[in-house]
Amino acid sequence: MSGAKYHNTTSLTSTGTVTIIDATGLVLGRMATNIAKRALLGEEVHIVNAEKAIIIGSSKKAIEARYRFKREVGTMRKGPFFPREPHLIVKRTVRGMMQYQQPAGRAAYKRIKAHIGVPKQFAGQTLVSVEAAQRIGKTFLTIAELSTALGRPTEA
Repeated sequence: MSGAKYHNTTSLTSTGTVTIIDATGLVLGRMATNIAKRALLGEEVHIVNAEKAIIIGSSKKAIEARYRFKREVGTMRKGPFFPREPHLIVKRTVRGMMQYQQPAGRAAYKRIKAHIGVPKQFAGQTLVSVEAAQRIGKTFLTIAELSTALGRPTEA
């Protein structure tokens, strides 16, 4: 830390708009970079249908193994802690695309919300899709399938 009590947060241009992004069929990493850029510019971003985003890889087992390693690395006491819930996996991926330990990145991270399904408050509004993140891959895994493989408790 620099030792300063107050940080200059006026360097970012604040648009104050609310963007609702539908994550259905979007590649997770490409979507996350777009969302991180929007949040750093001052937009409040809501991600709906977060469990329907996809991860592309060589095989489903390879994707599961990579994320299982992320979940199991470290210690129970000190971390790093990787989530099992679909909306938290998406939010954690977006966090990796920004400098969340800096004041501007921390403020941008607070403007990002991820939801499972479409909440009632966004039911009638228009949903935005990220054109750069659309891809039909031969081998992909949805976030819902990944979180089930990581041991997410299912509702009975």
